[in-house]
Amino acid sequence: MTSVTTAARWTVEAPGSGDFAAWRELFRGYCEFYRVPASDEKAGLVWSWLSDPAHELDGLVVRDTDGTPVGLAHYRPFVRPLHGAVAGFLDDLFVAPSARGAGAVDALLARLREIAAERGWNTVRWITADDNHRARSKYDQVATRTMFVTYDMPPGDSAAGR
Repeated sequence: MTSVTTAARWTVEAPGSGDFAAWRELFRGYCEFYRVPASDEKAGLVWSWLSDPAHELDGLVVRDTDGTPVGLAHYRPFVRPLHGAVAGFLDDLFVAPSARGAGAVDALLARLREIAAERGWNTVRWITADDNHRARSKYDQVATRTMFVTYDMPPGDSAAGR
């Protein structure tokens, strides 16, 4: 998707082939925030997904007035059988600390809302850490918190998961 949205000083669009280095630094910052290893192999794999039009994962970058990416969002469709609908799932959202509080995240979320409408998704859903208070205060302004609790179950032997 090459659509562009501009909100004041921000431009939001799909990352281009020349954005890898800047995207990589943002992705590294995102991984560090959640204390997840940020290997070059993982970054290369995720970038390959973003670069593959046939892959379900899509991405956005928000650019400052110089055109430099200062934030990212990764999203994909997911089905909601209970609702007989397709929705969007926002997997990752990150804005560089230097660009926080100036509207970059608002621009990313506004573009994602537009994409959801274009694609006929009935909602956009995401999760965040319970202690991610700054982000949660923003999310409380733009979305409705659900009462669902999230679990992760590893594949394979059921005894290995505990």
